[in-house]
Amino acid sequence: MIFDDTADFLAALPPMQALIGLDLGEKTIGVAVSDSFQSVATPLETVRRKKFGLDAARLAEIIAKRRIGGLVLGLPRNMDGSEGPRCQSTRAFARNFDRLTPLPITYWDERLSTVAAERALLEADTTRKRRAEVIDHVAAGYILQGLLDRLQVMRRD
Repeated sequence: MIFDDTADFLAALPPMQALIGLDLGEKTIGVAVSDSFQSVATPLETVRRKKFGLDAARLAEIIAKRRIGGLVLGLPRNMDGSEGPRCQSTRAFARNFDRLTPLPITYWDERLSTVAAERALLEADTTRKRRAEVIDHVAAGYILQGLLDRLQVMRRD
């Protein structure tokens, strides 16, 4: 089930299961996962996009192997907050993936996540080649960590 509201997503999450964060690009999908306490996001891998079925199969493998309890997709809003074609594509991916899994799915505003990831990699003195290899899953980590931080605050309230 897809949740636009973070509180509804939180209510649907099973306890003590990790979350997966996705940064959907045209050519790649950045993947990050959390710990089972849903407190820390870790960049995992970048999936080269092929066809939806193949992409979904790879994500399903990761979900099964890591006991994932929910999905977070980065929603690429425009800087003014509006939604353009990239948001429509992300929402279509969510609808298609929702047909394949019973897990709750939500979105997290990904504005500037790639910029933050690039900055962190530059500060770590990562080579240009290595940055190109890891930028997508590092950005997925920023997306997932943003949601995890929000969930922690909501659990305290």
